[in-house]
Amino acid sequence: MARQLRLRLGQSASHSRDAFVAGPSNADAVAAVDGWPRWPGGCLALVGPEGVGKTHLAHAWAENTGAAILDRLSPDLAQAGQRPVLLEDVDRGVPDEALFHLINLAARDGAGLLLTAQVPPAAWRTALPDLRSRLNALYTALIEEPDDAVLEGVLRKFFKERNIRPAPDVYAYLLRRIERSAVSAREIVRRLDEAPDQLKPVSRVLARQLLEGD
Repeated sequence: MARQLRLRLGQSASHSRDAFVAGPSNADAVAAVDGWPRWPGGCLALVGPEGVGKTHLAHAWAENTGAAILDRLSPDLAQAGQRPVLLEDVDRGVPDEALFHLINLAARDGAGLLLTAQVPPAAWRTALPDLRSRLNALYTALIEEPDDAVLEGVLRKFFKERNIRPAPDVYAYLLRRIERSAVSAREIVRRLDEAPDQLKPVSRVLARQLLEGD
């Protein structure tokens, strides 16, 4: 087989909506996000494990709506006013008073609050009884682990970002063997790209060598 020299002319990662890989595992979450500004109380909690596309989908929403993206540890309430707001990784901790006020502001016309987390709002810690009741009632959308269609689309996106054209059978091989997350997909694509022999094409043989060497 002729060897291929891969040029490192990779494309930058995009959080645009067009670059989001949609499929059955995230269809309900996509529909929920697209339901803004009709979210109950103006709020939506987007929940799912690491690497399923929460940040990508949330940032695409923020770009499309002109939402302010706030710092989780010190959210600026002045930016909330009459515009949508994105606050990520809320289950890692947000000042109780700030989150309480953001939820209240979200009900205003033209506003909205998109929260991302790995666990549902009922599991978020808070010492405020009023905030606890609001969290328990939050409208929630779950992104599940990627199905085959989504995971293959994610792999294709990461290969494209690195200007790699793997052999067609690489996808089926990887889908049966890697963890079902974008984190795992990105890592295996990186390892395939940075394999010691840079003249070797990205093939099923190379993928097997890397995975079986773990």
